Amino acid sequence: MEDKNAALGMRKQQATPRGIGVMCDWFAEHADNATLWDVEGREFIDFAGGIAVLNTGHRHKKVIAAIARQLDKFTHTAYQIVPYESYVHLAERINDRVPIPGAVKTAFFSTGAEALENAVKIARASTGRHGIITFGGAFHGRTYMTMAMTGKTSPYKNKFGPMPASVFHARYPNTLHGVSVDDAMQSLEAVFAQDIAAQDVAAIVLEPIQGEGGFNIAPADFMQRLRECCDQHKILLIADEVQCGFARTGKLFAMEHYAAKADLITMAKSLAAGLPLSAVAGRAQIMDAPEPGGLGGTYAGNPLAIAAAHAVLDIIDEEQLCQRAIKLGDKLADTLRQSSKNQPAIAEIRARGSMIAVEFCDPNTKRPDACMTRDVQQYAMKHGLLLLICGQHSNVIRFLYPLTIPDDQFQRALNILQQAIEAHTAA
Repeated sequence: MEDKNAALGMRKQQATPRGIGVMCDWFAEHADNATLWDVEGREFIDFAGGIAVLNTGHRHKKVIAAIARQLDKFTHTAYQIVPYESYVHLAERINDRVPIPGAVKTAFFSTGAEALENAVKIARASTGRHGIITFGGAFHGRTYMTMAMTGKTSPYKNKFGPMPASVFHARYPNTLHGVSVDDAMQSLEAVFAQDIAAQDVAAIVLEPIQGEGGFNIAPADFMQRLRECCDQHKILLIADEVQCGFARTGKLFAMEHYAAKADLITMAKSLAAGLPLSAVAGRAQIMDAPEPGGLGGTYAGNPLAIAAAHAVLDIIDEEQLCQRAIKLGDKLADTLRQSSKNQPAIAEIRARGSMIAVEFCDPNTKRPDACMTRDVQQYAMKHGLLLLICGQHSNVIRFLYPLTIPDDQFQRALNILQQAIEAHTAA
């Protein structure tokens, strides 16, 4: 019998460059909610969600219906040429919900990196300054500006030459690895003293919960002190919610967990359930700083993606996905805590709603254990559960299941996860 995955793997190797790293050695045939099937009919529980894109699951019937209705109207006009009401209405809906004080405006783009690029443009136009400060462990995208903003060299910056200027990195709090809030704030002051004067900084950009960095959660005190620092120096605070937004944390936006508020928020991924759509929302006066024509893009705010996003917001509300994120997250965190009683390599469990990660370290040396992390991932894959690795040292497993996953399937996934951790203990 022909091995379809192997045959496709050979074709992939011949047709596509190795720089596009691919995790799975199998190819998707179809998907539904939290399940993927490969070309040979094997079934996998999807705890990757297309990297946080599928909070409402694969092919939700309301998303499909919304796209189909739009297909019967038009697929493209370029919003900057011929606008359409659905774009305006979605902006209104985001403006009403985003946790930014005062009057708010929203612009749509295609990818998370594009949203971050435009947030930088808006911040620079608004402040007349050039400097951008981000944090170690951050991931903001793969374009040149967002590569510069990303706080991890391999594989994102290797061999790609000099990065854009005026981007600087401070330290992100990480108690497990000895970085306190005071340490992080002192590193920010060091940037002001050594690299760029505070009066030249347009914006400080951070993920409220770092994605690729390992699901590190910004402490409330850190966020408050950043807000105070920005107010003192007239710097804008930009929250990158590309990965943590749209009910994942138990709130529509992760910044709702904080008293301190951002001036601009970027979003993408689960905004449109798999269709390419991103956005920047911010205080109206700031958003209006660029001249007409300074923002946009040929496919920015594509009508099919806009239709999907309307459906996503409806689904989150109607199916109470914020509440479900908390319920599922509590169950997963409890499972991981049970496993930690017999697995000393579990160094930390980080959880906010259903944005959950487990970090593995050698119990003797306390050094990050990427090998065990990979073993757990591979065991799970072999038994039908798709998991993602992240973290500066590739020693963190993050969980990004659809929030619409059925309870019985979720329990099966947790059983496989426990077995994967126990199998390493037995070994």
